Amino acid sequence: MTTDSQTEAGTGLEFPTGFLFGAATAAYQVEGAATADGRGPSIWDTFSHAPGRVLGGETGDVAIDHYHRYRDDVALMADLGLQAYRFSIAWPRVQPSGRGALNQAGVDFYSRLVDELLAAGIEPWPTLYHWDLPQPLEDAGGWPERDTAERFADYAGAIAAALGDRVRQWTTLNEPWCSAFLGYGSGVHAPGRQDSAAAVRAGHHLMLGHGLAAGLLRSAGHQVGVTINLYEVVPASERAIDLDAARRIDGLQNRFFLDPVLRGSYPADVIADLAPVTDFAHVRDGDLAVISTPLDVLGVNYYTRHVVTGEPTGGDDGHGGGGGAGASPWPGSEDVGFVKGDLPVTAMGWEIHAEGLTGVLERVAREYPPVPLYVTENGAAFADVPDADGLVRDPDRIGYLDGHLRACRAAIDAGVPLRGYFCWSLFDNFEWSWGYSRRFGLVHVDYETQTRTPKSSAYWYGDLIRGRLAV
Repeated sequence: MTTDSQTEAGTGLEFPTGFLFGAATAAYQVEGAATADGRGPSIWDTFSHAPGRVLGGETGDVAIDHYHRYRDDVALMADLGLQAYRFSIAWPRVQPSGRGALNQAGVDFYSRLVDELLAAGIEPWPTLYHWDLPQPLEDAGGWPERDTAERFADYAGAIAAALGDRVRQWTTLNEPWCSAFLGYGSGVHAPGRQDSAAAVRAGHHLMLGHGLAAGLLRSAGHQVGVTINLYEVVPASERAIDLDAARRIDGLQNRFFLDPVLRGSYPADVIADLAPVTDFAHVRDGDLAVISTPLDVLGVNYYTRHVVTGEPTGGDDGHGGGGGAGASPWPGSEDVGFVKGDLPVTAMGWEIHAEGLTGVLERVAREYPPVPLYVTENGAAFADVPDADGLVRDPDRIGYLDGHLRACRAAIDAGVPLRGYFCWSLFDNFEWSWGYSRRFGLVHVDYETQTRTPKSSAYWYGDLIRGRLAV
């Protein structure tokens, strides 16, 4: 199915046989039904209902009502030709207190969703944690406390036992950097705390939870991955002060997570950079062996790059929130400045730099032990408005996707074991602290009527999936 607003941007984009194409969402951003069928509150429910936290005071209470509309949404996915759907399971929907027996009504929703996907020929790719910690666990200390990692592993094992007869691939965490450093450091994400030491502890315990869950799931025969948001970090110049700034931000953004997961150690320079913040006493013997449990897949989320300088600039690092700028999410490196270049930007103010995706994929393949890679999120927000004829033409998004898919192809040609690509996002939805003001979707959503309208990018992506040639 095509529209007259499509372009020929995708001509020549070819991928190997078996390359997986999908799209992604997250539970709090799309499901709504915030109190339905025994679902308990998450930190994002609490955060979004607190005055001043989210732009416009908006919440995910209703979101795009995917909870009630999932059958129609899956039919739309099938119409577009998606091969896989990456969604997240809301921990407070299936285990409201964060411990104990599962809430069967919540489990049943995901069971129905999985069945609907499989019946449509779409592979389910569930993520176990996309930022919606049950509020009772935050009340007990949240991710800075070690017990939360244990609770996560218990939850992961229980929900995998319930759905694992039909789900092949599991992702433990989505973007632990955001959970730790935006949630507990800058405070622009839930739970909204501003404590650098707590943020570092949260990062470690998130990865410990990943490792514990991965061990349980792999021992039960499941395939397991984790998704990390990676950036190409570029010094503003070749001056020593800028080169060191790039090293520091790369350490906190990328290597703080990649090294423990793939090498079983924290980078020595990052430990030194964080010495004024923490002595790493929260890291116990054996933790890093658990965190580095072998992976079947590493998910890479990529949106933009960071250009940094050692001279404070007051520049925006792109991680501010709709409810306010917050504190720095860079513990121990708060004085690093972020520089904007002359590249085009998305509605988030993020530079469009597709070559950086090739760079981060090649870097992981070159510097770390081999593991199959998937781009698990990549996409852009633009100000999408339906035309008078009802069509939503978004040529900027088509250009963005085209450029980044070409970057994927370049990485494959360079020998990177890249196996698939998930566009973010399938639908316009609740964009965290930006509320409903930023639209990332392939499908436009009228938030008043919940009407779904595939944008021209959705048809372009579907045509790419159906028409690609094996090489």
